[in-house]
Amino acid sequence: MRADGSPQTNSTPAFGKADLSNCEREQIHLAGAIQPHGALLALDAETLQVRQASSNAMAFLDLPREPLGEHVAALPGDVADQIAPWLDRELSGIPVAVRCRVGLSRGHYDCLLHRAHARIIVLEFERAERSELRSGTLRDALERIAQASSLTALSENTAKIFRQLTGYDRVMIYRFDEAGHGEVFAESRVDELEPLLGNRYPASDIPQIARKLYERNRVRLLSDVHSEQVPLVPPRNPVTDAELDMSLCTLRSMSPIHVQYLRNMGVSGTLVASLMVGGRLWGLISCHHYEPRFVDYEMRAQCELLAEAVSTRIAALDSFVQARAELSVRRIEQHMRAATRQHGDWRAALFDSAEPLLWPLGAAGAAMLFEGQVHTVGEVPATEHLRDLAAWLDTRPRAAIYSTASLGAEEARFGALSPILCGLLAAPISRTPGEYLLWVRPERVRTEVWGGNPNEPVIVGDDPADLSPRRSFAKWHELVRGTADPWSEADLTAANLIAGSVADVINQFRSVRALIVRDQLEELHSQVRGAEQPILICDAEGNVLLVNHAMLQLLPSPDDPPQHLLELAAPFIDHDAARACLDALLRARQPWHAEVECQARDGDALPLLVRADPVISPRQKLLGFVVLFTDISVQKNAERARARFQERIIDRSALSRLRLTNEGDAQFRKLMSVIVDNAQLAALEITDGLNPQRMPGMLDGVQASVARSTELLEILLRHASRSARS
Repeated sequence: MRADGSPQTNSTPAFGKADLSNCEREQIHLAGAIQPHGALLALDAETLQVRQASSNAMAFLDLPREPLGEHVAALPGDVADQIAPWLDRELSGIPVAVRCRVGLSRGHYDCLLHRAHARIIVLEFERAERSELRSGTLRDALERIAQASSLTALSENTAKIFRQLTGYDRVMIYRFDEAGHGEVFAESRVDELEPLLGNRYPASDIPQIARKLYERNRVRLLSDVHSEQVPLVPPRNPVTDAELDMSLCTLRSMSPIHVQYLRNMGVSGTLVASLMVGGRLWGLISCHHYEPRFVDYEMRAQCELLAEAVSTRIAALDSFVQARAELSVRRIEQHMRAATRQHGDWRAALFDSAEPLLWPLGAAGAAMLFEGQVHTVGEVPATEHLRDLAAWLDTRPRAAIYSTASLGAEEARFGALSPILCGLLAAPISRTPGEYLLWVRPERVRTEVWGGNPNEPVIVGDDPADLSPRRSFAKWHELVRGTADPWSEADLTAANLIAGSVADVINQFRSVRALIVRDQLEELHSQVRGAEQPILICDAEGNVLLVNHAMLQLLPSPDDPPQHLLELAAPFIDHDAARACLDALLRARQPWHAEVECQARDGDALPLLVRADPVISPRQKLLGFVVLFTDISVQKNAERARARFQERIIDRSALSRLRLTNEGDAQFRKLMSVIVDNAQLAALEITDGLNPQRMPGMLDGVQASVARSTELLEILLRHASRSARS
């Protein structure tokens, strides 16, 4: 509601016209104005005429007349010469910086150019600062980032590095959770300031449209929250007859709501750098100053380089945690197989002690419901509650993993179990109803500290100054009940791997038992037929006894299943090799474990892992054969991603594509060496430990970061060499 009680509209508000009810949709990239510490010219890309300009351009650039309609070469100075080498570039990613002289006084300016539209080139001018690029300091900072051994150490070091480098009063590492809420994860500040470490802020403080801009424009500067914005003239660009897209503009004015938010915090100037991990916005490096503060281009470029290195290191550390979990899972799998061989029962390996099953996921308890029995370890609810829970899971859409940190909120009848079971992670281990692996965590009653009351009622007015809920940023403590510690990505990966291993053992166990226990044949056949893994069972002569549905889907003619083991060679791409292995299995009892390729129905090659074994009775009698297939296309895609990364990664000896001085070339080599070392370490840890389904995306993210860092470093060093000579 508005302050006068009238309803708010749901339309998309123009820049500066939003209030708290619709600021999520404010078109902040169409600001139509800039901050006053610079000037902007928008050129027709074909004619290079100035078609749009900030209203302060004439005064700021010391021009003899208004630049609208002028060819850029007609402006006093050398700006046309300096931008000319770049005009054939795409210029839609990282803005290019050039040092130029402009105006009657031939003053020195830093000019950032990018393409806002296929037909519009934007020039942004800032007064040049006399600064020196200290490549040694930058290299030391990159090395400190690359050597961080934990996320906490990395975040704390990053906050210190940025404060030392930029001189801001406060630097925070701000991390987003799954719901989009932010937490101050690390902080470096002057002693006089109140600490904000651990404070949480609601997701609504940073609208989604702003988060999308953080992904494109990785460093944003607001030099003075009390300054007046400078409008563009005319408001609509004549080339496109539309408002100028200012997504990549360094000078773009901030939303009045965001400016008022900062004023309410007592902040006068900010610099924010994005942390992109695996293609998503993981968090922010947020720098606050309590007086106006301008940071020049070279410093901002160094901040962006460091933020890219931090993002790469976060990806590596995330993968390292998952690698440790996966190693534990592989040990569990080995123990299960050993227990099966020695004792005939794999369940002992899971439930004889608590550590193997609980430690990889940090769970307080675990349970397995299998063939009507309930096996438990650690702290879990009573058996009847576990059976009730499994029955409830059966009513939900089937998924590889179900997870929640607040089961009572999902299903009220389980709320009473919160002291023991509040967080639940569940994985089905077969297609049989009621068969699950469960991990549980108890309720963790905790106090969350928010930067102001996030639940305070809102009185909304048309004026952004009417931001009543966030006038106070005093710490507000909220007692949180009914939730457990959330499950991490590493927890989900570990659970998926453990459940997959258990399901694999179950399939083998049931397949073998199908040959041994004939009086239970029909029930077991039903269970095997319903298994998701392709299975084929033969008798001792190789005659097919059972082919499950999953196996039929792999065959060229599912309506004409094989009648004999040797006929299974038909769908393999290397038909002769497959038949030879099957023949050795049948005649010499030689197991066949290998990676193979089958001809999929769409014509593509489908990579599979085949495990074909003879089944021998305790009296050494051949009972038959069991053949299982596992689809490994995800793992193969991961391997291809790993190979692509190695092909694309920049060689240590790579030279800049730009013309640099000898000193600039040496600086480039040294800094790129650290950047590439960091990327290669991240790639190694990602490929060693990450869930194969996420690996290609994470590797592509690291590669994109290296490519962006390379381009940024080239532009920075070229600019630094020019500014040193000016």
